[in-house]
Amino acid sequence: MASRFSGVLQLTDLDDFIAPSQECIKPVKIDKIDSGTGAKIKIQDDGSYIQVQEVWLLQTLKKVEISLSDCLACSGCITSAESVLITQQSQEQMIHVFEEKKQLVQDGKSDMAKLIVVSLSIQPILSLAVRYNLSPDETALKLAGYFRMLGADLVLDMMVADDFALLESQREFVERYRAAAEGGNKSKSLPMLASSCPGWVCYAEKSHGNLILPYISTTKSPQQIMGSLVKYHLAHQLGKTPDSVYHVTLMPCYDKKLEASREDFFNQQLQTRDVDCVITAIELEQLLQSDGHSLAMMDSVPLDFPWSKTQPSGLTLVSHQGSGSGGYADLIFLHAAKELFGNSHPELQYKSLRNPDFREVMLEENGKVLLQFAIANGFRNIQNLVQKMKRGKSNYHYVEVMACPSGCLNGGAQVRPQDGSSPRELTVKLETLYQSLQKHMPEENHLVQELYNTWLGGSHSDKCSAMLHTKYHAVEKMTTALNIKW
Repeated sequence: MASRFSGVLQLTDLDDFIAPSQECIKPVKIDKIDSGTGAKIKIQDDGSYIQVQEVWLLQTLKKVEISLSDCLACSGCITSAESVLITQQSQEQMIHVFEEKKQLVQDGKSDMAKLIVVSLSIQPILSLAVRYNLSPDETALKLAGYFRMLGADLVLDMMVADDFALLESQREFVERYRAAAEGGNKSKSLPMLASSCPGWVCYAEKSHGNLILPYISTTKSPQQIMGSLVKYHLAHQLGKTPDSVYHVTLMPCYDKKLEASREDFFNQQLQTRDVDCVITAIELEQLLQSDGHSLAMMDSVPLDFPWSKTQPSGLTLVSHQGSGSGGYADLIFLHAAKELFGNSHPELQYKSLRNPDFREVMLEENGKVLLQFAIANGFRNIQNLVQKMKRGKSNYHYVEVMACPSGCLNGGAQVRPQDGSSPRELTVKLETLYQSLQKHMPEENHLVQELYNTWLGGSHSDKCSAMLHTKYHAVEKMTTALNIKW
C-alpha cells in the first residue's frame, strides 16, 4: 500500500523517489549465544527466523517492532509501509481507549477512566464538510456529536492554539530580524522558516541538519501547543494530572503522527505525550464507513469552551487571513511591517515564481526592499529554497514552508474527491471555503492574552518558552554498503 506521508518523507537528496532505506529494516533481534563454531540463520516457511548453532540446536529469534520514534532517529527515509505506524497512533487504538473507558464506567470504576479530549483543526473540518455536503459549522457540531457518541468528554476547536502559534511566530520573527540587523551577514537568524509542517521539519533534520535547522522557527506547531494547553493547563484546571488525560487531535496530515511521537513532546516523569493519538480526515471517514454511519446523520452537539467560566454563545469557526495552512506569511508580514517600519497597511501583493506554489511578496520603500517573504509548498520548491540558502543566494526574510503542494488544505490525509473531480479542483473548493469563513486576527483573541498572563506568566517567561517552543535535532547520516548509490 502506498504511503500517505508527505512526499518529503519519502525522499533523500535530490531523487524523486527512493525505495525504503535498508537502515529502517530491523527484522530480528539476536540474543547472542556463545559458540565456538559461529551461527547461521534459516528462514522458515512461515517467515520466522531460526538461528542454527549446531545441527542439534535451533533457536527461534524474536522479531523487533519499529516505532515512529525509531523512524525519527533513523538517518534513512521514512518507510513506505504503512504498517510501520505504532499502534498508539492508529484509529484502532483510539477506539480501544473509548471502549476501555465505557467498560470502566459500567463496572463502577469511573475514577480510573481517563478524561478524553478531542481537538479539531480547521483543515480536516473543511475536508469533511465537502465530503458530506455540510457547512463548516455544521460539520464541527456533528464531529462533536460523533466523538461524544464514542465517549469523548470534551471536543474543542484549535483556534486558541492557532493564535498562540501565530503570535509567537510574529514575536520570534521581529526578534530575529533585529538580531540579524545587529549581527550583519554573519547572523544565522534569517531567513526564518516555518515550523508547523512536520514533514518539512523531519526532512530538514535528516537531510540538511545544522545547515538549515538554525533557521527554522522554534515556535511549536498548533497541534503541539494544543497538547501543552490540554495536558498542562486544562488538566490542572479540571483537577486532573496530565497522564490521566487522553488527548486526540483531528489533522489533515499523516506526518502529524510523527510530530506527536517526537521525544521532545513526551514527559518522561509522567510517561505521557502531549498528543496521545492523531486521527486524520480520511481515517475518520473510514471509521464512519466501517460502522455504516454518515457524518451528516450524527447529532449536532456544541463544541466545548472550557478555558473560562463564560461560555460564548453560538461558537462559529473562523479562519486567518492568508493561506489555508494558517496564514503565517501574511500575518507575520503585516505584524513585522508595523512593528519594524511603522507601516500599518502594507500592500500584500504576491507574485508567483516558478509555479503557483512558490510565491513571494515584498515591502518596499523608496526603491529599497525592507521585507521579502515567500510561500514554498511542495518538495520541489523546498529543494530550490534549500539550495539557494546553501549557496547564499536567498534574500528572503521569512518563508512559509509546507511539504504538501497547495499546503495543508491538500494534506496527504484529507478526504479524496468523491465526484470524479481532480485533487486540484477539490483543493480550490477547500480554499474557497476557507476564505469564506469570518476572518480573525490573533491579537484580537482576548483569551490568548489572558492565558499569557495567568497560565504562562508573561510572553517572555521561562514557562512560555517551555510550553510554546521546541528544539530540533540533526540526524547523523549513516553510510553502509546497503545504501551507497553507485
